[in-house]
Amino acid sequence: MKTDEDSGGMWCLVMFDLPVKTKQQRSVATKFRNMLLDMGYSMVQYSVYARYTPTQAGNRATVKAIKAALPVQGYVRILHISDHQWSSALRFANLRQEDEMETPDMFTLF
Repeated sequence: MKTDEDSGGMWCLVMFDLPVKTKQQRSVATKFRNMLLDMGYSMVQYSVYARYTPTQAGNRATVKAIKAALPVQGYVRILHISDHQWSSALRFANLRQEDEMETPDMFTLF
């Protein structure tokens, strides 16, 4: 499998703001979140999910599936960043910078 030699892989971030005022809207939002989890995404922050792939082709396939399952209402943004950019992001918690490298929970099935 060919990897992105310059970046060491790619991260696909899915960020969304979906309405949750009614029971039906909450159900749609939950279904969308569960779809992302089923596709191997991990929650980074509320309404921000990330998935690592060693190739850009893997991200293209998931973007196609996400586009096919977009909720009728709300906003969804998909962003691709290199592994280098992901690892160099500044992280803060409770006014303190976190120096520990964070990687979303992931697993691989063989």
